[in-house]
Amino acid sequence: MYKYIAAVLILFTLTANAQELNCTVKVNFDRITDVNPQIFKTLEKSLSDFVNNTRFTQRNMSRGERIDCSLLFNVSAFNDNNFTATLQVLSSRPVFNSGYVSPIFNYNDKDVTFRYIDGENLIYNPTTFDSNLVSVVAFYANMIIGLDADTFKKEGGTPYYEAAQGIASVAQGGGKGWSPQDGNQSRYYLANDILSNTFTPFRTALYEYHLGALDLMADNQKGAKEKAIGAIKTLGELYKVRPNAFLTRVFFDAKSDEIVSMFSSGPLVQVTDLVSTLNKISPLNGSKWSNIK
Repeated sequence: MYKYIAAVLILFTLTANAQELNCTVKVNFDRITDVNPQIFKTLEKSLSDFVNNTRFTQRNMSRGERIDCSLLFNVSAFNDNNFTATLQVLSSRPVFNSGYVSPIFNYNDKDVTFRYIDGENLIYNPTTFDSNLVSVVAFYANMIIGLDADTFKKEGGTPYYEAAQGIASVAQGGGKGWSPQDGNQSRYYLANDILSNTFTPFRTALYEYHLGALDLMADNQKGAKEKAIGAIKTLGELYKVRPNAFLTRVFFDAKSDEIVSMFSSGPLVQVTDLVSTLNKISPLNGSKWSNIK
């Protein structure tokens, strides 16, 4: 009996303290033709092991709660163990009482440079800068965890965004993307903006759209649609103070197709004001919004 209890306690500890991410990692090196491909394959495996076996936060999550995500590195240049790449970051979360998985984060980082030696161990230390590769991956791991938390609890992602901001601060000088001088759509501004009170409507909209609307969809489609409209109008409040905000683009890069799909079937709701708001705050997606009837 005691052995059984001990085994249960051990199992509980292991599952309650599991890593946060269930991540697919891909390193694409199609553009590199004059190098032994083994280093890229080793890099891919090292990154996969690092992301999936590292505990980035103190958030207790069971294995079933791990966040589905993917990292796609497109390597454009390689010389003497120095890599230049873009990084596509995707994450999603399940919708309550359904088999649907909703995209949360769809972001392309165009300024990823790092040095990696074949077989190198990747180790995360949040207080020191050891590798730009580790810092970039750890930064996005915390952003993914923070965005996921914001969809379940209002401003629940704050500690994870703060961790990402800390990584950006420590990494300044380690490569492009960490400094305010690197443009207003850099890693620096991604973490800085999301923690700013000015952009609270973005985080409120995340919460209202997911927990308030999508998670209601299986039980009350019309009510869920109306709540989704309310969440999008919250982003309209952000537009009044920050037109064309970086975070507004981040939201719609993940959500535009889903929004069109949501309002293209099921119970009808009034969408005239919705389409007007969408065209105002996200005009780049105007061709998509025209499909909402």
